[in-house]
Amino acid sequence: MKDITPKQRAPRNRTITLNDSDISNFKKRLIKIDKPVLLEEIENKTIHQDIFEALDYLPNSFVDLVFVDPPYNLNKTFNLTSFKEMESEKYEQWLDSWVSKLIRILKPHASVYICGDWKSSGAIFNVAKKYFKIQNRITFEREKGRGAKSNWKNCSEDIWFCTLSDKYHFNVDAVKMKRKVIAPYKDENGKPKDWEDGDNGKYRITHPSNVWTDITIPFWSMPENTDHPTQKPEKLVAKVILASSKPNDIVFDPFLGSGTTSVVAKKLGRRYVGIEIDEHYCCLAEKRLDMTGKENNIQGYSDGIFWERNTLNEQMNGNGKKNKNELSENLFSNKLI
Repeated sequence: MKDITPKQRAPRNRTITLNDSDISNFKKRLIKIDKPVLLEEIENKTIHQDIFEALDYLPNSFVDLVFVDPPYNLNKTFNLTSFKEMESEKYEQWLDSWVSKLIRILKPHASVYICGDWKSSGAIFNVAKKYFKIQNRITFEREKGRGAKSNWKNCSEDIWFCTLSDKYHFNVDAVKMKRKVIAPYKDENGKPKDWEDGDNGKYRITHPSNVWTDITIPFWSMPENTDHPTQKPEKLVAKVILASSKPNDIVFDPFLGSGTTSVVAKKLGRRYVGIEIDEHYCCLAEKRLDMTGKENNIQGYSDGIFWERNTLNEQMNGNGKKNKNELSENLFSNKLI
């Protein structure tokens, strides 16, 4: 198999890469399925296969949560695989061809999250409403890339939150945000009103909204970064997993990419199953899963709370000196954003 072309990297570049030895070792862990399988045969595994070859062989009603980051309706190259932009109607048909197959493998109270951009979001909605109950649309800010000369810079993406029924798990307390207080109101006794006045500043623990502005797209100095062109941040996936699954639940990703969903599921005490067509990305996922034994942190998430960007110092101070080195080493080489 042809490897991704090696790049010259700066000394502080923390991008996770594979050498020939990595590929040789990790591809031994990958599985393919050509007949119906039991859950124990695929649990905590990476399936190296086309989604359309594998889906029909998966067990019935075994998935608690699905996180899907499919190819958007764009011309995009993923290592040795390319996705070509289609007419909107054809892209919608392509979505329907595999979304319809998810129903059989879901538990009755399962949740499904489907990612998209402004061009693909409408098609995702049209397909999702045929099979699921749409609960919400999350929009997250992705501050990466340069601006456009003749258009608005594209710096947001959507995640459609769907459920199989009106009965589903959602743990709002697991995904609360710690935000700086801009207008620190006090009550008639001069005490903070719904906020904390600590040594490190004024903060409020808030309920999560469907607009996420605290997300950082992985880049070279982040220890989770890979060369996958559309890698989702661990923090983003952590919010989904913590809100919509319980410990030991099964989290399924049919377009696994570089493995973020499986990695975060493992870090948060869930079981996982992932499908990915590209061998290189499958091996990358396995390497990242191995690394969770050494780096188990999730950038921007500590002490059961999600933090805003640019708060590394506050996180270190809030967690005490004993965690300072761990946070600074595992989150970023120089700062948290």
